[in-house]
Amino acid sequence: MFEGTSGKGRGTRLLGYLTAVLLTVGALSLAGPGVARADAASLCTGRATKTVSFATGELRLYRSRQYVCAVTVAKRPGARRAMSVSLQPRGGRPVVDSGNFTRQAGPVTVHALNRCVRATGSVAGRSGSTGWVLC
Repeated sequence: MFEGTSGKGRGTRLLGYLTAVLLTVGALSLAGPGVARADAASLCTGRATKTVSFATGELRLYRSRQYVCAVTVAKRPGARRAMSVSLQPRGGRPVVDSGNFTRQAGPVTVHALNRCVRATGSVAGRSGSTGWVLC
């Protein structure tokens, strides 16, 4: 123990310090940058690598070391409409999520370590796609 301080006082200061740190970290995580795009970013892990815009939405690709994830997001969320997202690794079968959605189709994820992928997304009959990318 330190001279002139009791164990109880030091513990109280430590508890106060830890509480302040946790509150600061919590506040930063709630109001930090990227809050507006948290809807798609929280669904796919990895970093955003490619975005394809089309008339009614966007096709977003995310890549981690071994996986690629894709999401199709409507430009104007609202009424249910036909949406789909497809992601295919070279030499593999496509993974598809389609149906009537209000905001987004997906996420779909494929294992793509050292492989190219091809992605397609559509919202209400309009579509966007990539060729073979992320090779």
